[in-house]
Amino acid sequence: MPDSEVNSGAESGGSSGAESGGSSPAGAAGSPGHPGTDLHLELTGPGSRRAVLIRALRDAVRTGRLAPGTRLPAYRTLAADLGIARNTVADAYAELVAEGWLSARQGSGTRVAHRAEPLRPARSAAPRTPADRPAHNLLQGQPDATSFPRTAWLAAARRALSAAPHDAFGPGDPRGRPELRRALTDYLARTRGVRTAPGRIVICSGFAHALRLLFPAVLPGPLAVESYGLAFHHGLLQKAGIRTHPLTLDEQGADVSELDTLPGLQAALLTPAHQFPTGVPLHPDRRAAVLNWARSSGGYVLEDDYDGEFRYDRRPVGALQGLDPEHVIHLGSVSKSLSPALRLGWMVLPERLVDPVLEAKGEREAWAGVTDQLTLADFLASGSYDRHIRRMRQRYRGRRDRLIAAVAAHAPHLRLTGIAAGLHAVLQLPDGATHSDESTALRAARWQGLALDGLSGYRHPAATMPPRHGLVVGYAAPSDHAFPGALEALCRALPVEL
Repeated sequence: MPDSEVNSGAESGGSSGAESGGSSPAGAAGSPGHPGTDLHLELTGPGSRRAVLIRALRDAVRTGRLAPGTRLPAYRTLAADLGIARNTVADAYAELVAEGWLSARQGSGTRVAHRAEPLRPARSAAPRTPADRPAHNLLQGQPDATSFPRTAWLAAARRALSAAPHDAFGPGDPRGRPELRRALTDYLARTRGVRTAPGRIVICSGFAHALRLLFPAVLPGPLAVESYGLAFHHGLLQKAGIRTHPLTLDEQGADVSELDTLPGLQAALLTPAHQFPTGVPLHPDRRAAVLNWARSSGGYVLEDDYDGEFRYDRRPVGALQGLDPEHVIHLGSVSKSLSPALRLGWMVLPERLVDPVLEAKGEREAWAGVTDQLTLADFLASGSYDRHIRRMRQRYRGRRDRLIAAVAAHAPHLRLTGIAAGLHAVLQLPDGATHSDESTALRAARWQGLALDGLSGYRHPAATMPPRHGLVVGYAAPSDHAFPGALEALCRALPVEL
């Protein structure tokens, strides 16, 4: 007898005694010959009688109303209570036994399977309400998400997908799509002075992914780093078992003369164009000195070119890699220029490191998406990327200028450090300020609904240089209409003269 919609019996209040709302106390205790279990089944929703019954029983088990080991009513009993055919109940039981929700043994009836554990609520923090979120976002490292070039990106995606060869959608080269590597070779040579070839570029999913590929499989360490930098990167290296040695920072960048005092050092991780987060460039004499160290020791310089395109007072300083391609690993991404959500970055490698990096990357794992690679390749080759950079460079320069003017008017005792570049600035507290003074300033910022960081949070735990205190202000993150309000809130939060 074919199943039909559940619109009678249990739902019509017929001989089964079921409630008309689609609920039925099925298999009640005391049924002849079957001790049974009281079941409250909601036979509602679309589908055949069999499908609705299966869904109701599965939900009862999933939510814990039917505990593991519970014996279910016999086919005849449940069918009579629900006013449906016995074959329908038998088929539903058989389906749930096959799925693992129920178990059936001769002589013991049908029971809820012991492995069918009820769904437990996830232990997670309560979702943040809009009132919990900061009203103004001035966190560093975040570009203005509202300025993502959606129209130009979509046009590039259409062109790229239309022109893509069929093999682009099959197993590919672990180095990344050749279209993107060729486009990056031209772009980086033209704008950053990088000297390379497509075969020496490996596409990755961002700077952190590049570090994971290099350490410890390719470079086992130890590694010199700057005394101030991202704690996330320090932690990533520590988890990989890499010992890091912090270099002192001053107005000329990292003191690379300290490299000679660190025996066994294999590499140095630097931000030469725009030290993160203090904002100073590496002095030309020190650029030469760190390359001399790499050549004489056989080590490598990892050049984190995180915001090299954004220099506002002059043309950007060329990449360190252009001076010695065999001793510098140039690392970049679109996280600051376009969006961190794209998860696209690149490694420009010395020739002898290409194969070890590819071996660490693997043949199929941790690859950036092909469609995004093809789109970025077109975006670069068509000039759309250049146009976007020019537009954002002008916008971010205007915001930095407004920040400087506001600080000068409201808190002239604070000093804006670093060169006119990047997506953030450091407001350094006066000499003699303490960590407590910085914490007080951050509390005042939170009171004004501001999200921003303190400089102390970027200090390497093993740094020996005198500590610096200040506020790291990311002026790129707000949208154009939100930036004035964020700037006003910052001015209200700035500390009075100490």
